[in-house]
Amino acid sequence: MSDDHHDDEHFHTGDSGAAATFPKQCSALRKNEHVMIKGRPCKIVEMSTSKTGKHGHAKVHMVAIDIFTSKKLEDICPSTHNMDVPVVKRREYLLMAIDDGYCSLMDPESCEQKDDLKLPDTELGQQIRDAYEKDEGSVLVQVVSAIGEEAILGWKVSTKE
Repeated sequence: MSDDHHDDEHFHTGDSGAAATFPKQCSALRKNEHVMIKGRPCKIVEMSTSKTGKHGHAKVHMVAIDIFTSKKLEDICPSTHNMDVPVVKRREYLLMAIDDGYCSLMDPESCEQKDDLKLPDTELGQQIRDAYEKDEGSVLVQVVSAIGEEAILGWKVSTKE
């Protein structure tokens, strides 16, 4: 008998094993928390709960803003059902350079470089570019990540050296 059958096994490697979302009951969600609506990570801006109807479930109506696109999304969910909540992480990076619309960033703690984030094509992006070109201190950008997406969503100037 041959041991060649092991050559046919394929192992798929995943990420760190941390889930991109976790379930949370609709009635436990609150304004300013994050929730997944139509597959997008959103921040809840309005919530209302209807009374229990003759068919048994109180409904939760949510209005939320996509954290990456700023689009307004709505959802209605029975209060006893679960919804997915995205794991949202925020990190600050030092802006080293802006090259061809992409930011060269450095993690101030680990000194690791990150070159794959685009400067936003919005007023925020222009503010970051202006602050970087003025050279009045180190420009720190806030990078938000959720469900495998990352974007620059804020900035500040640090004058301490």
